[in-house]
Amino acid sequence: MRIAAVDLISNTCFPALAAEELGFYKAEGLDARVELVPALRATGALRDGTADAMIAGSVHDVLTAFPGWEGAKLIVALSQGTPWLLVLRADLPAKRGDLQAVKGLRLTAAEGPDLALRQLLIPAGIDPDRDLRIVELPGSKARDVSFGVFAARALEAGQIDGFWANAMGSETAVRRGVGKILLDVRRGDDPGQVRHFTFAGLATTDAWIEREPESAAAAVRAIVKAQRALKAEPELAAEVGKRRFPSEAAELIATVIKRDLPFYDPVIYEEAVAALNRFAQSVGLLSGPVPYEQVVAVRFRELWHT
Repeated sequence: MRIAAVDLISNTCFPALAAEELGFYKAEGLDARVELVPALRATGALRDGTADAMIAGSVHDVLTAFPGWEGAKLIVALSQGTPWLLVLRADLPAKRGDLQAVKGLRLTAAEGPDLALRQLLIPAGIDPDRDLRIVELPGSKARDVSFGVFAARALEAGQIDGFWANAMGSETAVRRGVGKILLDVRRGDDPGQVRHFTFAGLATTDAWIEREPESAAAAVRAIVKAQRALKAEPELAAEVGKRRFPSEAAELIATVIKRDLPFYDPVIYEEAVAALNRFAQSVGLLSGPVPYEQVVAVRFRELWHT
């Protein structure tokens, strides 16, 4: 089973990688490998059949290759809630939660997450095109780039004033003393219910599910077991990090994973899908409401609880 991912150094999608490195796929009789692809190529790989599944750090990305959720399904949640934090330069006088502090700044966000950043700003009366600059970092879409860590380095180098990225990025910036957290939407800094915009999940195609239903079920079981193992023994994260991450990220991952454990819930909740689809409509990725069963492979839902 080929599983495409655009970012391996990610706390959000970590259970899928842990399922490989800790042997849970193998224990389910599944020969699965998480493979890194360039930014936004995972959806294309899934559509073209060069990948059997994709790790979606933000599941609304699936809609870029499967309009209206036609032909693709989510089979398990990797972590709950919108996973990004807004980080600003440590020397700025901004207070936590004060979105007005971003006016006049240069921020960066990966393509896909940038949609959530824009929607976050609008209810606060901030025009993302007029009141600040959201810039693309040169080189950020390369195959071997972890966007959060890459953005933290750009912040340190003075290329940007802030970024919207995962907790590996925020932890890197904070530990280096170059950044501070303005918003952590999953932990209460939640203007406009941003925490419900999206979540991380494993997606595959309807065709692959029909062709390989047992493999899909095995992948779900393996990820559920990986999530439970991490909750029982958070130090396992360090073991996975040493095998697959650069040394600096490997040192950080156990701390970040320990904080994220409450979000490692495999259930794809109906209310989460409804909120996801409302967000997708608001940014033009969906034209109208879509039923839960069109988004989620409900045949696997019992496996989330076993």
